[in-house]
Amino acid sequence: MATLLPPHSISQTDILAQLEIGQDAQWAWFEDNCAAHPLALTCAGMANSRGGVVVLGIHNDDIEGVTDVSTTIDHLLQSALTLEPPLITPLPYPISINNQQVVMLEVPAGMPHIYMCDGRYVRREHDQNIPLKPLELRRLLIERGEMRFEMEIARGATLKDLDWEQVESYVETLKRGEQRDTKSVLLRRGCLARKDNQLYPTNAGILLFGKSPQTFVRSAEITAVRFAGEKMGDTFSREDLTGTLPEQIRRAETFLVDHLRKGVQLKATMARNEQFEYPLEAARELVVNAVAHRDYSVDGDNIRLFLFKDHMEVFSPGKLPGPVTVANIKDERFSRNPIIVQVLADMGYIERLGYGIDRILELMTQHNLQHPDFQERQGGFQVVIYNQTMTPPPRPSLVSLIEDINIRQEKAIEYLTEGNHTRITNSELQQMFPDVHAETIRRDLADLVNKNILEKFGSKRGSYYTLKKSPHLDD
Repeated sequence: MATLLPPHSISQTDILAQLEIGQDAQWAWFEDNCAAHPLALTCAGMANSRGGVVVLGIHNDDIEGVTDVSTTIDHLLQSALTLEPPLITPLPYPISINNQQVVMLEVPAGMPHIYMCDGRYVRREHDQNIPLKPLELRRLLIERGEMRFEMEIARGATLKDLDWEQVESYVETLKRGEQRDTKSVLLRRGCLARKDNQLYPTNAGILLFGKSPQTFVRSAEITAVRFAGEKMGDTFSREDLTGTLPEQIRRAETFLVDHLRKGVQLKATMARNEQFEYPLEAARELVVNAVAHRDYSVDGDNIRLFLFKDHMEVFSPGKLPGPVTVANIKDERFSRNPIIVQVLADMGYIERLGYGIDRILELMTQHNLQHPDFQERQGGFQVVIYNQTMTPPPRPSLVSLIEDINIRQEKAIEYLTEGNHTRITNSELQQMFPDVHAETIRRDLADLVNKNILEKFGSKRGSYYTLKKSPHLDD
């Protein structure tokens, strides 16, 4: 489970800097001995959003401290446990500021549940706890796996809307021990559901075996485009891939084979060896992951497979599911669509117990290509892979010449020294590390300015940073 910041990583400097900014979506403070209800409500709002930090011992932006640290820690924990379900957080801890003790509680990001306080569901916006609207609540329930869109009966669909030849073919692929009655198999798999003693296709059943899936689940398709240059332009080749999910995967693989550039090498035997600009298996795996794990309840957006001159993008509607974050995606396992994943695994498209991320990383390394960029964007999740071969050393010499910098600062320098980027903003670095607080990102860049590495231009939201002219850059 990813936390907003590593335990005990918040310092006196962090709190003093945030006091100047004020309370926001990820920071809130209260005086000592405050009532449990506002604490619990704020914890619920943060847990239902992107996490945050609650501080006790501050009144009207003045640090007054707490009377008894142990009592305050227990008060914070008990307040969090009053939520439904109880909110389990890292243990609160004290920090001394100007000879006063305050107590910190970190609410992790990527929580697995939706938390209710006194019958209310809230989210954190700016410095307020805002009631969740019904559509927002439904979206959050689906994102965190507490409601399964794939398990709902497809609106208006009947058994006649399934392609039973496809169903029969699927059942034949199952192990011999499986029950062979087609309806029973689909019912057990979750592709059918009972209502009023009648069987109806679920959304998963329609997506996997429907005659016309897009009639019932709009936007359940892939837009595949090959652009001529490094950005979107007027010269491109486009295909809209529709049909069932297995059909979309097969058509996407054909699109990749037809549109990925190929290089020809001569082996020692003088035999011709064609090699794609990306490992075909890795590119295919990215598409399969998007098909298997996208949020199909999102209407008005679809999977996008974009090929450019120097990179490939795969965008999937819906935020990362459950406790999965960009930071832990290589290790965390959680499926938004376990029915779809199971059936696609039965058909041989994916490994049921994994996302294939490890395999993609391995393939990119084998082909001497840099690892993918995982990016959580507004409304969806995007993976970008690049076709430039890595040249050792992959890290610019400037990084190796600078001492005492963290991984976020390294990433900022690499962003400016590799590729065509000439500037970086707080928000761009924040997108690379979405679980790190915005104030920490600001301090990282400010520290690089103090180290005479970056130069800052503009102010407030319009500010950006560039590499400062230095002899190091010519190394």
